[in-house]
Amino acid sequence: MKKTFKMTHPKIKVPRLVEAIKYEVKKYIKRERRKTLPPEVDFWDFDCRFGADEASSEVIHVSAINKFISQAEENQLESFYLEILAKPGYRRKKPKEELQINAEDQVIEGKENNE
Repeated sequence: MKKTFKMTHPKIKVPRLVEAIKYEVKKYIKRERRKTLPPEVDFWDFDCRFGADEASSEVIHVSAINKFISQAEENQLESFYLEILAKPGYRRKKPKEELQINAEDQVIEGKENNE
């Protein structure tokens, strides 16, 4: 999906328009994830870009799309560009170093929560 969304409409108010845009994006992502996976692919991943227009768009993570749409509403942008492209995703094992660091963080957090 490569689309420029307009944040103005003669009859629809901006908050309802923002909800409709978020719903359309969510529906698109769900539809793409339902497609059958090619062999040896673990999941569908997405390349996302967001900006005021296509030329000034920057790479963002899928989970941050709603946050950026809300920021566009707060900044009262008249339109914004959103690009979501599906790509094959492959699961990787975390290196042992990261696993040890995460385990230590959880132990430390557990002690802090008990105090």
